[in-house]
Amino acid sequence: MNNTLVRSLSGIVFLTVLIGGLLLGKWTFGIIFLFILVVMMSEFYKMTMGGNYMRSRILATVAGAISFCLIFAASAFPGTVTHKMVALSVLPYILLMSTSIFTKNKEDYALFADIYTGIMYIAVPCSLASLVVFDETGVYSGIRMISFFIIIWASDIGAYCVGMLLGRNGKKLCPEISPKKSWAGFWGGLATAVIAGGVLYYVGWLDFPLIHCVILSVLMNIASVFGDLFESQWKRHYGIKDSGKIMPGHGGLLDRFDSSLFAIPVGAIYLMMVSLFV
Repeated sequence: MNNTLVRSLSGIVFLTVLIGGLLLGKWTFGIIFLFILVVMMSEFYKMTMGGNYMRSRILATVAGAISFCLIFAASAFPGTVTHKMVALSVLPYILLMSTSIFTKNKEDYALFADIYTGIMYIAVPCSLASLVVFDETGVYSGIRMISFFIIIWASDIGAYCVGMLLGRNGKKLCPEISPKKSWAGFWGGLATAVIAGGVLYYVGWLDFPLIHCVILSVLMNIASVFGDLFESQWKRHYGIKDSGKIMPGHGGLLDRFDSSLFAIPVGAIYLMMVSLFV
């Protein structure tokens, strides 16, 4: 009972901070997502590298933070901060890769692959979040990001509920990585994601044609499943249950945003490809 209470309170605080920050405006969005980026990269590096190469890990995290800040600035203040200036974010990555040359223990050189993975897996998707909340004129819309999260959360809830009801003895989705996930849960999550997308369309939170809201929901659902399995694979490989302890009863931020790291970029790219926003 105590654990349930802790999980509930922790979840309420998490949702309040996240949704409240997105609604307050662009600066709170920037602060919250920058914090999420830094914490998730720290959790990933601790999980995969232990206490090794602290300086390189810090440099990688700083490089990811710089990328986020530059893309945020270019999106929030178009014309003031040009997208050409975003190219400056490449310099810390070049410096990071250059430092790997001076690694004394060449047997541990492969650990640098985990550093680069952390950048691609976490820093890049978080940096692209600015493309969701800003239009080409720099107008901010936190509702759009909240809508993305609602689709992802609806997918998770649907997958869990249908999986518990129908999937316990059914065919498993990827048993070697996540033994509890079933195909019944997958289809349940897909259905609830589409329903969520339709509701968001009718209440006016997703201001796109209904067919695109449905396609968006389907793509984000599929991407969220892969994102969940991708993080589960890392945790299973390293024999850990949670990526961190920042959220009592829930684990780390990486545990909470694993689906979003795949789903949000996929959703943003789809909408840009069909020219619904830039």
